[in-house]
Amino acid sequence: MPELQELPEDHIFQAYGILLLENKHRLVKKLKKHYTPSIHGHKTWNSSFLLMDYFLHTQLLHSKQKVLELGCGWGPTSIFCAHHAGCRVTGTDLDEEVIPFLELQAALNQVEVDTKVISFEKLTKKMLTDYDLIFGTDICFWDNLADIHYNLVNRAKRSGVKHILLADPGRQPFFDLAERVIEKHEVELLDWYCHEPEYFEGYILHIKL
Repeated sequence: MPELQELPEDHIFQAYGILLLENKHRLVKKLKKHYTPSIHGHKTWNSSFLLMDYFLHTQLLHSKQKVLELGCGWGPTSIFCAHHAGCRVTGTDLDEEVIPFLELQAALNQVEVDTKVISFEKLTKKMLTDYDLIFGTDICFWDNLADIHYNLVNRAKRSGVKHILLADPGRQPFFDLAERVIEKHEVELLDWYCHEPEYFEGYILHIKL
């Protein structure tokens, strides 16, 4: 049974051992006066919790491991990896305006997450060699992203990456990507659910390279 934790103030919630901020939190409101995230980077998305739950049921994360998040947004899954397993995490996002929100939540949880503002297409083979595990949540929301992520998977394999994990509520571009990678790589496409901070169902694509 999850341990109950007294929350320090209003508009903070707990999930999978970390603390996260709601849009109504006073510090989030303050940040939004100066930063305006775009590309859907305006909140914590539920697929993040799917992947946290999956990580708790596997042995994929370990201390000092270097992991990369694609489209990190506010960074809840990156923060979880750093907090839960002591991973060395880099969060990437095309939108530099989301980074202050990630840094705020990382500070709340007393962890460090490196950040890099970059598009998926510009993540080169050389960059990817630093990581053996890459993940992303809710990043298959446009039709063209299936092709972009498929090419990224292939670059990652050539770079020595061992695992890529993507979580999604079940959008069509996500299934289009899954169909393509299943033909070329060892893949698990899993129905999954999480129970924190509330019940949510979705899918996890685990690509083993």
